[in-house]
Amino acid sequence: MKWLHKDLLDVSQLSKPEVMAIFETAGRFQELQERPVKKVPTLKGRSVVLFFAEPSTRTKTSFDVAGKRLSADTFSLAKSSSSLTKGESLKDTALTLQAMAPDAIVIRHWCSGAARFMADRLDCSVINAGDGRHAHPTQALLDSFTLHQEWGDVAGKTILILGDIAHSRVARSNVILLTRLGAKVRLCGPRTLLPPALKTWPVKVFSDLNEAVKGVDAVMCLRLQLERQKDGLLPDLREYSRTFGLGARHLERANPDVRILHPGPLNRGVEISSELADSAGSLILDQVASGVVVRMALLFLYMTRKGEE
Repeated sequence: MKWLHKDLLDVSQLSKPEVMAIFETAGRFQELQERPVKKVPTLKGRSVVLFFAEPSTRTKTSFDVAGKRLSADTFSLAKSSSSLTKGESLKDTALTLQAMAPDAIVIRHWCSGAARFMADRLDCSVINAGDGRHAHPTQALLDSFTLHQEWGDVAGKTILILGDIAHSRVARSNVILLTRLGAKVRLCGPRTLLPPALKTWPVKVFSDLNEAVKGVDAVMCLRLQLERQKDGLLPDLREYSRTFGLGARHLERANPDVRILHPGPLNRGVEISSELADSAGSLILDQVASGVVVRMALLFLYMTRKGEE
């Protein structure tokens, strides 16, 4: 299929066939991971700018590895080393980057809508690696790809997203993508960490974790942003862990072979027990591996603008 999209700003842009095309392309790149020399010349001579105005380890490294394995030249730009620290506007940063003629820019920014702002002003492809509380499309794609590899199809499966939903771009993107793929999505968290407009979301909402886990096929724990306790949204971490921290006792109510996911980084003993994070049912490291091949697929599709080999 020909890839017609210039930018990836949110998973809502993608139809189900397009998502499956990404998964198919990522699946082909998995074979590369097992080679002694993990590199192909597919994007040789092309350049990718990694513009991360927020801290990131997994996403930034994953895109860097993905680009290098496709033989693209990758260049990193962080807020601390950019002119943003000197008062330069995002518009001027965008125009400066465009003058360098990159083939793609991967952007993470604290402001919702920053990726679209860049995409509207740049001729090259813009891939959103997280913008404020709005969206994190590549994380949602790698999460669904991980489950797709595990089950073959996520349609009809019940998936619980647990934790700080209100401040999570990961939760928003996953709700959109998982429901588009036919999964049933549940949300669970403290009332202070749930969005106010949940009635418009295609989900079931629970305030009791013991009820939320009944019959689920997978649980996706979200990182608890510890600054929320300082904001007065949580009484203390011990109470949160006791009420909403996922432990082995909860999985007794879930379906057999329930799978555990977490976008990382983990707060062990807070949102998830170490026992579960390291268990046989944990897909956390599989998510990391999926992140590389899914982002390879995205760079390939968006930088060549076609899905043909």
